[in-house]
Amino acid sequence: MTSDVSAAAAFYAKVAGWSMAYSQIPGMDYTLAKVGKRQVAGLMGFPPAIKNKQPMWFGYILVADVDDMAKRVRDAGGTVHREPTDIPNVGRFAVVADPQGAMFMLFRGSGEPAPELAADAPGTVGWRELHTTDWEEALAFYQDLFAWEISMAKDMGPMGVYQTFSVAGAWTGGMMKGGGSPYPHWLYYINVDDIDAAAMRVAEAGGQVQHGPHEVPGGNWIVMGKDPQGAEFALTGSRQT
Repeated sequence: MTSDVSAAAAFYAKVAGWSMAYSQIPGMDYTLAKVGKRQVAGLMGFPPAIKNKQPMWFGYILVADVDDMAKRVRDAGGTVHREPTDIPNVGRFAVVADPQGAMFMLFRGSGEPAPELAADAPGTVGWRELHTTDWEEALAFYQDLFAWEISMAKDMGPMGVYQTFSVAGAWTGGMMKGGGSPYPHWLYYINVDDIDAAAMRVAEAGGQVQHGPHEVPGGNWIVMGKDPQGAEFALTGSRQT
């Protein structure tokens, strides 16, 4: 969600290698980001009702029943910001937040899901990271609702514990307290082939490299940045030189 869809689309096309296409969704000005023919993300402007117009990425969690899960989110101390709604010929979604305030989407698509791309395929999201005020409570929330599994924890000294989690046996993301952000939110890492070349593309396209490249456990390198409109994002990949 951004203040300038066309500018953001041009930025991520250059940095992530995404191709962009207008969605054809009735009543929505929505741009689809693709890797090959596979849709991996979307970009849209702010609805008029939103007052805090801070550009940011929102992730989707696939569920079997959006209405039931929205109720469970509320019962578990979370917030439902938009009640379950249908998108014609696409699916049903709801906008929710965990008890600490980090927002995400619940989604169930119409028809058969598209084949998944490889977890490390360039242009896909390879890691998800929650920056929050209380990762222990947040982890319990996501575990209870979505059956996420506890994985490795790393003590980062003054920065506290970095707790990773798995989904269906696949190492998927991490959680930490703070992360340098004034509000709880999810940060998404886009896979790239060459982290140094990708960092250069960020600067060339008008974005900011805030941290990195840094090496992380497992041999990958990461970069954290902001796009020209101010949305935070991250990149993950190998170092070629």
